Amino acid sequence: MVQAVHTSVTGRVRYKVAGLYRSEQLKQQIEQNLSQHTWVLSVSVNTLTGSVLVLFDAENGDHASEVASLLLDVVERTNREPVRGTEDSLPGAPQGKGQVAVRPVRTMVPPPHTPAGKDVPSLRTIRKEVANAEDQREEPWHCMGKNDVLQRWGTSAKEGLSEDAARLLYIQYGPNILPESVPRSGWSMFFDQFKSLPVALLGVAAVISVATGGFADAVVIGAVVVTNASIGYYTENQTEKIIHGLKSLVQPTSTVIRGGVITVIDAKEVVPGDLLVLRPGSYVAADARLIEAKYLSIDESALTGESMPVMKITDALQEPDIPLADRTNMVYMGTLVTGGQGLAVAVATGRFTEVGKIQTMVGDARPPDTPLERQMDHLGVQLVYVTCAVCGIVFIVGLLRGYGFLQMLKTSIALAVAAVPEGLPTVATTTLALGIKRMRGMSVLIRHLDAVETLGSVETICLDKTGTITMNRMSVVQMHAGMRRLDVVDGTIRLDGRTINPYTNEDVLRLLHLSVLCNESMVSGQEGDYVVEGSSTENALVNLALSSGVDVNSLRAQHTIVKLNHRSEERHYMSTVHRSNDRQRLLALKGSPSDVLSLCKWSVKDGRHLEQDDNARAVFEEDNERMAGEALRVLAVAYAVTNGDILHSDEIIRQGLVWVGLVGMADVVRSGVKDLIGTFHRAGIDTVMITGDQSPTAYAIGKELNLSKGEDLEIL
Repeated sequence: MVQAVHTSVTGRVRYKVAGLYRSEQLKQQIEQNLSQHTWVLSVSVNTLTGSVLVLFDAENGDHASEVASLLLDVVERTNREPVRGTEDSLPGAPQGKGQVAVRPVRTMVPPPHTPAGKDVPSLRTIRKEVANAEDQREEPWHCMGKNDVLQRWGTSAKEGLSEDAARLLYIQYGPNILPESVPRSGWSMFFDQFKSLPVALLGVAAVISVATGGFADAVVIGAVVVTNASIGYYTENQTEKIIHGLKSLVQPTSTVIRGGVITVIDAKEVVPGDLLVLRPGSYVAADARLIEAKYLSIDESALTGESMPVMKITDALQEPDIPLADRTNMVYMGTLVTGGQGLAVAVATGRFTEVGKIQTMVGDARPPDTPLERQMDHLGVQLVYVTCAVCGIVFIVGLLRGYGFLQMLKTSIALAVAAVPEGLPTVATTTLALGIKRMRGMSVLIRHLDAVETLGSVETICLDKTGTITMNRMSVVQMHAGMRRLDVVDGTIRLDGRTINPYTNEDVLRLLHLSVLCNESMVSGQEGDYVVEGSSTENALVNLALSSGVDVNSLRAQHTIVKLNHRSEERHYMSTVHRSNDRQRLLALKGSPSDVLSLCKWSVKDGRHLEQDDNARAVFEEDNERMAGEALRVLAVAYAVTNGDILHSDEIIRQGLVWVGLVGMADVVRSGVKDLIGTFHRAGIDTVMITGDQSPTAYAIGKELNLSKGEDLEIL
């Protein structure tokens, strides 16, 4: 319930508190409880991020653990008391009048088959529940109306499922967990060590030695084989324990509405028909059909590979076979909410979700033999053929020369045992075990011994650009304002190498203000500790404004938004209308440079409006092409001021806009990636970047990272 975020600085700690999001009552109790202690200097509670920042007097000792204990006491005490809040204060709450009860984080009342008092079933119980669960129906949910989906699962858009209905559905469909391979037992891991052909040959030799009276030889061979198996078993068993231990570290939760009550439950307890409450930063616990969406955007990169958040709608779609990434009225398990809020009805859980189907297919796949396994098997086959041929010849020659049958049989067996390299399996196993140990020291876990050798045989590595090579986090690196090109380095704006203050440059300040106003990212926290929630593109604009000293929340309060029009396929720009004063309205617009430029009649330089001409347009188009050629995502910004009677943005746009400038953003390359690729090249490994970007963008990043060892750059 209380998770440490930052505790390394003496006298300053930050904790994440479960159930604190949007809970004013919990915030008040935390502030009241901690402020009673004289060693506490200040307490800052943020209900939007769910975090608590505490400054304390460290001269009399480190109170970090005491702060955590106090927070835990407050949360546990709050969990035993119902919290009251208005529906309007709860994003995603049922619409209506009056009060709605909100329960902080808890687990669902244990189902009838769960022993009383045990909130977390055992692994064996969960496997039994999954095995006994019924199959879920697959229907084109994205083509169905909202009411049809609600009726199908017997749920309500206002009340959600009842606790009894949720319990029955849990019994019917099982827990909401992804399919996982059954962990190998100790015995299976031990016997797997005997599967290689050289070890099998040694085992056969030992058996024959016993049959012919060579007990000493059999004991020595058996000792070698058992030693080899023990080393392999110990190494793999240790890794298996660590991997399964990691699974218990992450236990996602989900906010649902049951019986009209907003409740936070374990994600594995979500059932089909549950009403999911979607808020910024929340994890989508199941595949679900949206029934409410207010500026809702979802990061689906984990499922589709698309780095940009997807804006969601609630209208039914017409095409049943539409691609997954285009089903804009659906949300999927494993994705994250980046902005807005919404309500969705869960329609698939566990292995029936899209990510569950992928994991099932991956689990059914069988990896090919490793190079070491193939080489050992090849060597074993050669040993069998050569040994059998030589021993057979020796046996026949001995008989022809008059030696006894039993004597020649023992001699042939002794020769066969001598031909098998007893030390080879042990040396190979020991070497691989040391490799696993070394990799574990580098935080890399390897399940099977042979996989270590496979890593050493890699010749080509394919790297996904978005989120792997890059941070999947946009940042502004260039600007064009007032007919001037400006660079942005570490959040500071520079003109000809000199840092400039936006408040001394009217053109730059106007560009920053409009980028913040025509923006849906939310800003919370206080100066020096801001939290920005929204899409990566809009977050980049807000972060630049904050680093330049712009008070974003105050600016938005002065220019309250009246109307917002999102970007669409027909309109490649976003616009917002703001109340500037009682008599005027301000329209802020950002989007595709070519589209925005076509709407502008004027441009601005040094605060003066200049009429657009062909020369000015050519300059703007050239600068846009230059920035795009440098692998930047370019947005144009424009505005208009009109009288207060005109509210429709299209009518304002028809009167003509004022061109303000361009903003160029880049997805930041991860620190150390360039050095890592250089290490790959020195090791003789080819590197390939996989991306869906345009060729100029891909080549620019590829050249920056020196992805190519030769003249050609490989990009898929």
